Amino acid sequence: MRHPLPSGEYDAVVIGAGISGLTSAAILARAGLKVCVLEMDARPGGYLAGFRRKDFRFDSAIHWLNQCGPRGYVTRVFDLIGRDHPVARPQRRIRRWKSPSVDLLLTDRPDDLKAELIRRFPHERAGLERFFRDAWKLGRSFDRSSGLIRAQETMGPLERAAYLLRRLRFALPFIKHLGYQGDTGVKKGLDRYFTDPGLHKLFSSEQELLACLVPIGWAYFGDYQSPPKGGSQVFPEWLAHVVTRLGGALHYRCRVTRILLEGGRCVGVEGEQRGAPFTVRATQVIAACDVETLYERMLPPEVVPETLKAKLRDAVLYSSSVTVSLGLDVPAEHFGLDEELIYLHRDDVPRDAHGGTDPAQSGISILAPSLRDKSMAPPGMGTLTLYIPALFTDHDTWATERDATGALVRGEAYERLKQRVADALIDRVERALAPGLRSHIVYCDVATPITHWRYTGNRFGSMMGAKPGKENFKAGIAHYRTPVPGLLLGGHWADLGGGVPIAVKSGVNTALIVLKDTGHPAFATWRDYLDKGLDVERVRTGPGLVPYAEDWVRTPTPAEKRALRGDVDPDGEEA
Repeated sequence: MRHPLPSGEYDAVVIGAGISGLTSAAILARAGLKVCVLEMDARPGGYLAGFRRKDFRFDSAIHWLNQCGPRGYVTRVFDLIGRDHPVARPQRRIRRWKSPSVDLLLTDRPDDLKAELIRRFPHERAGLERFFRDAWKLGRSFDRSSGLIRAQETMGPLERAAYLLRRLRFALPFIKHLGYQGDTGVKKGLDRYFTDPGLHKLFSSEQELLACLVPIGWAYFGDYQSPPKGGSQVFPEWLAHVVTRLGGALHYRCRVTRILLEGGRCVGVEGEQRGAPFTVRATQVIAACDVETLYERMLPPEVVPETLKAKLRDAVLYSSSVTVSLGLDVPAEHFGLDEELIYLHRDDVPRDAHGGTDPAQSGISILAPSLRDKSMAPPGMGTLTLYIPALFTDHDTWATERDATGALVRGEAYERLKQRVADALIDRVERALAPGLRSHIVYCDVATPITHWRYTGNRFGSMMGAKPGKENFKAGIAHYRTPVPGLLLGGHWADLGGGVPIAVKSGVNTALIVLKDTGHPAFATWRDYLDKGLDVERVRTGPGLVPYAEDWVRTPTPAEKRALRGDVDPDGEEA
């Protein structure tokens, strides 16, 4: 069945149905605006889309979630959109560091880890106490960060002054830890607390001191969550339901090729769906997509200053990854694995090697999603996911070639290379953690930075956009308002940082800018809710919000569908 082409006029068009674009669309739809979302993939989600193979369900890019607990600002935003939203689950067993000389577990009781380290290194007690106390202070800052959701573009002068004070309060605990980066910097930073080489080996892979402290801080405040039942893809599925339930339009396999301009103002978009051209007009356009694609391919070259485009080309980005998704004919528990992320690393290689591209040396993040959520695999079976950081340019752009038009071509050399990298990772995990792993693999999918780039359009397949840091702050990389009136930037390019919290934050702010600019009464409702910490029941039917039925029902996973047919029950036991 061929779906109708996008057409018509809307209050807002959103380019990209990732978590940011869908959050913007859902907020605007709840305000009664006529919204159209255009997505180049076959379904919503971006990096949260996940995928299904042989009745296994895999998340594409989630190690853990933050700000998705009861007090988290992602939850607060979703609460006001609709109380039927998926609920993330708290993590108890969070992270295990595993190397030839280290085997330690961080749980939601970080003082247990502190006690274990003091037991092993009693002569470092005072420094360990200070280290964990400083980590707690960082965690407290994150716990109080809900007052920093709104961007300055949505504020008046007095609000901006108050915002800067809140931002300073947030940043104060971090200041003394800045600058401790790289091998020398991290060692120097850790030496402020303890000097025993055995303790340093616990953090032998971290590239900055804050990366040693922040995870412990999050654990103190319960800010580690696992995706809801059914995987991370249920978040975009719910948001897409909200948009369509409120009369919005979602169109897939739509590639926007041009921003329509009249008198220098954005008035809509042009694109193609399965080769057929379309035009959609709108009062506002939110580009929740890659900024390079927007500024250098969708707009005339003279519209965006070359200086801005040059800064964006030089932005410091998060890396991409190699992701190996394994379907197993046994549950993950068969190998003695538990719910925590296992970070398998070597302490006999340079610090930089852990984030490098050599699969024999890089640190491996290992997750067993089906252990956290039985609905992700058929009964009696399991999933395992392996991640290492990787760059688009590694291995001579992953042994791809260029055709006459300059497009990347993935040939036999590419396929051999990605399989070689995957084999090396599987071998390391089998030796260190899961003897006999290979004999239980029934499905293996390997994604490289090329894969992530193809499916998301993100520059170089970056997992989370532009990094926070001095270079990007100084260059003004993050911005919501583009040089074109009526065109806003969303997604991970609008705000520095990564993950679901930043994507949701940028989605909120692009929507609030639209509401503020148009004088919509829903702006004040959202502003007061976010700034004053109001209970959602006080504002869910507030000024400017149209009713939403809150009737979303999660679609069963393939494993659950099998259970519904009577094969087995949902927890994997014989029916």
